[in-house]
Formats: sequence, structure tokens, C-alpha cells
Amino acid sequence: QATPYPERTSILYQIIFILKSPKIKKKVKEFELFMEDFHKKRRIISFDLDMTLLDHRTWEIPASAMEAIRLLRRDSVIAVASGRNMNEPYSVPYRDIVRPDAIIHLNGTRVEVENGKIIYEHLMDKGRLRELLIYGIEQKLSLGISVGGEDYYTSPENVVRFDQMRWGTSDRKFKDPMLLLEMPVRTLTYVGGPDGVEQLERRFPEFKFPMFAGKTGADVVEQEASKANGLARLCEYYGIDMADTVAFGDSMNDIEIVQAAGTGVAMGNALEALKEAADYVTSDIGEDGVWKACVALGLIEEGV
Repeated sequence: QATPYPERTSILYQIIFILKSPKIKKKVKEFELFMEDFHKKRRIISFDLDMTLLDHRTWEIPASAMEAIRLLRRDSVIAVASGRNMNEPYSVPYRDIVRPDAIIHLNGTRVEVENGKIIYEHLMDKGRLRELLIYGIEQKLSLGISVGGEDYYTSPENVVRFDQMRWGTSDRKFKDPMLLLEMPVRTLTYVGGPDGVEQLERRFPEFKFPMFAGKTGADVVEQEASKANGLARLCEYYGIDMADTVAFGDSMNDIEIVQAAGTGVAMGNALEALKEAADYVTSDIGEDGVWKACVALGLIEEGV
């Protein structure tokens, strides 16, 4: 007896054949394992990079911090929340060492989860960006970013001076900062001391200028962006309550996420204002601060 719809039978056999292929079976198994692991995660642990995980005195991540991350990964989503673009060449080595499950880039203006999936992105308003750059040129303040190994800064001579103070040399490749108007800019960096930050804050209330712990510069971020907002987006994505989050930081660009997290941790080397805002103050980065906080907060057990 003839099949009434032979073309449908043919399609059905093709689908069955495809589903039985080893490659498809492997992908299905990988997805099942991912979902099983996904549902084991009880909390999100967020780490700033510079001077929270990465010690600028050695340019290494302490072994104790890496061991803490290894143990935390069993039941926690590991996130890096940085003022950096963690996918830029100078940050990739540290990203690949930590292997975070999620990244809050550039103070919350870009949020990335597994396999490079972007769940949020915000670009700086071009009009605001133009005003900042022109002001930087007029006032001889260094504002800009580095992109693809090239440096787009107003008053580049200040950047060179601070580089030489910090590293003894400067090998920047400066380009016209106004070219940033043709690029997708999310945040900027200010290079200079606290006086410049105060001047910028008075002139541009629509921005915030959280200083680095070393007080030699600051992030330049629109008021509506923050690491805290990035963490909230990760909570929504992973289905984890904000109360079940822990955020580690050391600088003023960490204050919002430290305040918003269920538990906010300030490093021993953090700015005093951040320590006052935190729920817990741990030891210096160079004195196993991350490890000690994880043990003290019951996130890991010593000797496990």
C-alpha cells in the first residue's frame, strides 16, 4: 500500500538519520552536561582584576587566589568584573588564566557569558564623547583608551609621564583621539591625579570618575553604567538571587558592585572609602586576601 504522504516520510527519515549521527549525539550530551552543571551553581562570585586578583607588584595572580577559584568553581559561577575590556590583547592572558564563566567588561557596559555570548552592551553617547575629548584637549587633561595596540589620548605627554613614573619607560603608539568618534566606545580612562578628577566631576555630572586605588587615574563612565548593573544582569541570566552573590574589589569603580552584592568584600589594599562600604575587609592581595576571605565567609573549607 502506497504511503499517502511519501515526501513527509522521507523528511522524517532524514531527521532520524541526522539525530542518530555521532556529532549530533555528542553535541546533545555536551548540552546536557552544561545544563546539569548550570543548575548546580548556587551563587555568583565576582572578582575585580587589577589589585584584587592581579598583583601589580609582581604582575601575577597569587597561587592561593587561583586555588580559591578552583574550589569555588564547583558550585559557583565565577565572574570577572573589570574596568578593562578583558578581550583586548593585554588582558587576554589573565582572562585565560582565570577562565571565568562570565565577564563584566568595561564597568558593566558589556556583559559576556559562556562561549562569548553577549547578553548586554552599551555604547557611550557620541555627543558626550565629543565634549569630553574637546575638554581634555583644551584643559590639557589625558582622556582616552587603547585599542588594538594603539593609544587614543588627549594630552599624550601626561600619559608618557605617568608611564615613566610607573614602569620607567613608555612605548605608546599615539593616534588622533578624535578618531574615537568613529569607534564603538564604551568607557574612557583618565590618566592623572585627584585634582583632574575633581575638575572633570564638576564639569561633567553626567559621568562618574571612580579613581584607581593608586590614585594615578580613573575610569570615565556614564552614570547609567556600573559593574553592579552587570552583576544584576548575570543574576537574571543564571537565575540566581542578588543575595547569593559575592563581589571582591579594591578601587572606587568597585563600590557599587560591592554595595549591591549579597556580600561585598574589600581587599586589604583597597581605598578606605571602599572598605567602609564593604561587608567584609580581607587581607592585602599579596597576603592571600582572596583565599582568606573565602575561608572566613565559609565559601570554601581550608584543607579541602
